[in-house]
Amino acid sequence: MSEAAALRRDDVDFMRGAIHPAIQWGGEPLKSETSRTSIPIPRELATMLATDQPTIVAGAYGRPVGPWQIERAFRETRAKVAGLPAGFRFHDRRHYFASMLIASGLDVKVVQARLRHASATTTLNVYGHLFPDADETSRAAVSAVLAMRPASASTDTSPETTMP
Repeated sequence: MSEAAALRRDDVDFMRGAIHPAIQWGGEPLKSETSRTSIPIPRELATMLATDQPTIVAGAYGRPVGPWQIERAFRETRAKVAGLPAGFRFHDRRHYFASMLIASGLDVKVVQARLRHASATTTLNVYGHLFPDADETSRAAVSAVLAMRPASASTDTSPETTMP
């Protein structure tokens, strides 16, 4: 949340569609080098973030909004959004983002990079249960290879042509 509160217009590359986090709320440095990793965003989101204000998240009169103000506004808005669990937090959007990426078929390394986890192990420990069933994926892969074999290979059972 500290990064969201500190996001500045200059941190967004509107032409290339990327966010380049630089600081946390209060001008504090980011927690790690991984936190500096750029986040690609679609053109539609870049357009939504375009502002004349120096900070992206701003309150009345364009003034920057701190983490506690974001959290308070989030709690107030949460009650007005149908379907959100009562305890839905600002941080839960991150989990939603991860599950959306996984459901869209992105591999663990891409999800790791987008979440800016230091390692894929962290990503798998938290979100491993969301990745597609490996058993069905491996069955489908073997089935596809078997389907590509020539017809004579599938009917010939001599030891030279039989696959283990």
